[in-house]
Formats: sequence, C-alpha cells, structure tokens
Amino acid sequence: MSFGWSIILLCPLVLFDVAGTSSGSFRQLPSSTIKPGFPVPVKTSDPGVRKAARYGVYTYNNVSNDIFLFKESCINKAMVQIVSGLKYNLDVDIGRTVCTKRKHPRLDRCHFQKRKKLRQTFRCYFEVWLTPWLQRVEVLVSHCQ
Repeated sequence: MSFGWSIILLCPLVLFDVAGTSSGSFRQLPSSTIKPGFPVPVKTSDPGVRKAARYGVYTYNNVSNDIFLFKESCINKAMVQIVSGLKYNLDVDIGRTVCTKRKHPRLDRCHFQKRKKLRQTFRCYFEVWLTPWLQRVEVLVSHCQ
C-alpha cells in the first residue's frame, strides 16, 4: 500500500520538473486543484502548454498537403491532466506561415502570411501526452477545421 502512495506523491514532482522555469527554479502548482485523472485549467502562457501546442502543430504540418508550414497564432484554452505523465487538452488557432516545408526552417523564425490570398487560419483541438521520464511525446488527437 505504501508503494501506491509513493507513486501518487511522485506525480507532482514530475509536474514540477516539466513546468520548471528557465532559471532552474520550480513553480509550485496549487495542490488543491491538481488531482490525478482530473483535467484542470492551466494558463495558456505556461511553457508546458506552449510546448504541447507546438507538438500539435508539428503533427498537423506532417499530415497537411499544404506547401507552407503552419504555426500556432493563439492558444485559446488549455487543460492539463495527470495520467502517467501529463496530457494537455488544447484549443489552438494556427496560421499559415511564409515558410515552405521543403526548407524545414525553425517555426520560431517563420512569420505569418501577409498576402491576403495566402492567409489561412484553422481552429484546432490537440490532445498531447507527455511522458518526460521516457522522453516521449504523443499527439493523441489532432483535429483542425
């Protein structure tokens, strides 16, 4: 029985590691709202949310037939759930960039299309599951319209 409790107690440690700041210190998430298995809202500016959104966009770009890459323009809503890692449920707007797929540039350096005929945006729902101790990321759901 104590083994099961040690697993539950380790979950917040994983959460702190993933949500760590660039300065090396860790942010404390409110323990009253973080419960294994229950999705809770999280700020859209959170680094973990932004990273999960980028994985969702990479998945979209890999299956899209568009010659241009898309990137996230706005993260509208984000929820996180502790499930043998972290599962992010994201509502994201993505927009077409000026970068083509052939050149494989970094998305951070790609600007959005300015030409009216080439501008295009989609609303996407992504479910992204991060398992940091296995260094694994899976995009479970990628639906854009």
